[in-house]
Amino acid sequence: MTWSQPSPAAPRSGRQARQRAVADALAEDPFLTDEALAARFGVSVPTVRLDRLTLGIPELRQRLQAVARRNVPLIRSLRSDEIVGSIVDLEIGVRALSFLRTTPEMGFERTGLLPGQLVYGQAETAALALAEAAGASVELVNVKFKRPVRAGERLLAKAEVLRRRQDGALVVLVVSQAGDETVCRAKFVVTGTEVAQ
Repeated sequence: MTWSQPSPAAPRSGRQARQRAVADALAEDPFLTDEALAARFGVSVPTVRLDRLTLGIPELRQRLQAVARRNVPLIRSLRSDEIVGSIVDLEIGVRALSFLRTTPEMGFERTGLLPGQLVYGQAETAALALAEAAGASVELVNVKFKRPVRAGERLLAKAEVLRRRQDGALVVLVVSQAGDETVCRAKFVVTGTEVAQ
């Protein structure tokens, strides 16, 4: 991602130094929320928003959409409408990162908890996105839910290929997190599949 940054040669006020630090933090981790940045720099959320606007850095949702749009054409095994969440980082055959912003409407009405199939669906999507074949399926899965997810939490699913079996299938570990907490761990065996014509 590129955006304008204050010139390093210009003397910096406290505000300019903070804006540079905000830009650096977002360049390193584009998934940081305004709330997380405000806590990190000891300022209010509106101050962070003003810093972002000054620097020309879009809000989190727009940053994620831009990254996801660049990754969707790389995915061989899924159509864009089959993806649960947004694939925001992808190296086929190696690793994938999926972001899912849940809303209160996604949860069960009585409990406000997110249905497990959404957490699983995001993890499965991240695993399948790693397949090199035009079609892929899950041959085997071992899923452990660590805690319920409240509707409204943001989920980050990190998929990593642990090994490639002799038959070419990928053994993939997906760890799903809400904030710093692990909410689900799943191990998938992903195999190439014939594509229906």
